[in-house]
Amino acid sequence: MRHTTTMNMTEGRPLVLLTVFALPLLIGNVFQQAYNLADSMIVGRMLGANALAAVGATGSISFLFFSIFNGISGGCGIVTAQYFGAKQDQQVRSAIVNSAYITLASSLLTGLVSFLMVPTVLTWMGTPPEILPDAITYMRMTAVSVPLIAIYNYASSMQRALGDSRTPLYFLVVSCVLNIGLDILFIGTFRMGVFGAAFATMLSQMLAGFGSLLYAYRTNPYFRLKRRYLTPNPAILKDALQLGLPLALQWSLIAISTTALQTVVNSFGPTAVAAFTATNRLDQLVQQPYNSMSMSLSTYSGQNMGAGKTDRIRMGFKDSLLAMLVLAAFMTLIMQLFGENLVGLFVHEREVIQMGGKALKITSLFYAFLGIIYVTRGVLNGVGDALFSLINGFVEIVGRVGLPLLLLRLTDTGVWTIWTTAGLTWALSGIFCVARYMYWKRKIRRAETARS
Repeated sequence: MRHTTTMNMTEGRPLVLLTVFALPLLIGNVFQQAYNLADSMIVGRMLGANALAAVGATGSISFLFFSIFNGISGGCGIVTAQYFGAKQDQQVRSAIVNSAYITLASSLLTGLVSFLMVPTVLTWMGTPPEILPDAITYMRMTAVSVPLIAIYNYASSMQRALGDSRTPLYFLVVSCVLNIGLDILFIGTFRMGVFGAAFATMLSQMLAGFGSLLYAYRTNPYFRLKRRYLTPNPAILKDALQLGLPLALQWSLIAISTTALQTVVNSFGPTAVAAFTATNRLDQLVQQPYNSMSMSLSTYSGQNMGAGKTDRIRMGFKDSLLAMLVLAAFMTLIMQLFGENLVGLFVHEREVIQMGGKALKITSLFYAFLGIIYVTRGVLNGVGDALFSLINGFVEIVGRVGLPLLLLRLTDTGVWTIWTTAGLTWALSGIFCVARYMYWKRKIRRAETARS
């Protein structure tokens, strides 16, 4: 069967396929980050550093709650990609339906728990009192929007599994432009404060989700489902959860580790929180090429694993790793030279700008490890290495929870502990990722030798 909105990644030059597939993902991820950048810039410059700190203080806890359904959605996408690579069309359709059931249930539960726990968690994290009310408002609006964001994540993960990385992009671009316009309208004209920023993001994400899903239904035959496919399939639900739950746990552990680091940030006061928010937004933007390649590798590896072409998986790993290391060197140079200028896009306060500029000089030295993490994670998640996801989450916990305690106790790094911890955690996780990939490669080669 040939479908104009799908891509078979089991044939052709790996790097070419990965690059073609990753480019729309990169554009989409950049626009996704533009949501956060638009919120941060408009909030910071219109409402001040304290309002920016309030938005930033919710970042790690938002990541924690989103990680649950994002991980489960990722597992669903891997199962769908493997069926697609194996050319099992009936199973692909059933996987699309059952993935919807799982995503809807997990997002509703996550949103409800998040809404109820927000004040307790933010207080426990030591959020400065002067920014706590705005932080609670922003986070509760984010919790309400969880099911709407899940719709877009579900649609895009299913489309990526079938080799379509363009359709989600189109709607994301439109919704991003809408988000920026609504930010200016709600904050600048209607004076709605941080509530307006969160409300603008919710409306924009809703448009992206429903638009992407409707377009997929109209253009992709896999989404035109007959009644027999609507029945829950226990086998597919089991496979999706076996892959998705470890991914969800991995991202949850990473989110818990970032939440723990946020408590360290909060202890240094609003200036450090604002600087961390700005640098974190910039670091997230830098990571988008890595993230795009990682998602591309997950689809690529999933399809080739389903087709039994493990040699192509190894080729894709080598080619993409080299490309990401070159990119890391370039982005490190940019941050070393222009860090303060970039932080100045978010706030006027000179103290925040100086702190953020120096912080970027620290974290950018570790960008190469980010490339290693994302490339390896994409491959191992794509082949269904569930144990990797679990162990990698614990490695992140060790780094972001243990390293600040050691650095604050044994050194005089002070506030710079925040960004030193981030970089060293990337290094620790990168080393583990390479070790796990080498283990998987040896395991596959032994299996290939045994078959021959």
